[in-house]
Amino acid sequence: MNRPEDVRGSPDQPLGIVRGRPCHTPATLPTRTRTHTRTRHGEELTERDGAGQDRTVEQPPPDEAGLGAELRERTADLQRLKAEYDNYRKRVRRDRLAVREIAVANVLGRLLPVLDALAEATEQGEVTGGFERVALALETELAGLGLQSFGAAGDLFDPVVHEAVRYTGRGQVEHAICAAVLRKGYRVGDHLLRPAQVEVEPQSTDSPAA
Repeated sequence: MNRPEDVRGSPDQPLGIVRGRPCHTPATLPTRTRTHTRTRHGEELTERDGAGQDRTVEQPPPDEAGLGAELRERTADLQRLKAEYDNYRKRVRRDRLAVREIAVANVLGRLLPVLDALAEATEQGEVTGGFERVALALETELAGLGLQSFGAAGDLFDPVVHEAVRYTGRGQVEHAICAAVLRKGYRVGDHLLRPAQVEVEPQSTDSPAA
């Protein structure tokens, strides 16, 4: 139908009266909001409608197989964390022992000249009386800290722990022994404080190896 030309106004304007009753614009539809709440049996869904009323929407219980897999995963994580912590404790303990051993070795290394002086005085018969008791107490305390002396006549010569200052013999031999110890060597655990100074001679075929 064609609109008459003498009618003015917007063609899209809604009619104010339909069948003799006012036309009301429909109100906005109520909206619903949902919130999730954790419970002992899983997740509880709470739904709030437009009127502000809350109602609980029950959710199905969680899958037991899924819970078992999650429990195994968490248990494996805890076991892995415990193993890492145990390894850390062992490493810290090993490092502390190593640092302590190095510190003790440094202190004992500074006392070696004192021990050399005591050994020389003992050979000359000057360590007697109260001085002898002091020397014995000192040696006992140093041994308690792990100080060990080595080097004796008749030992097989080992270039790792022996320092040859004199060689009595000709040519090179396969085996040599320490004919005399000029200065004792000392170690603390695996730390070599100093090698023993020895006099080396070829090993006789008649004498057994030490």
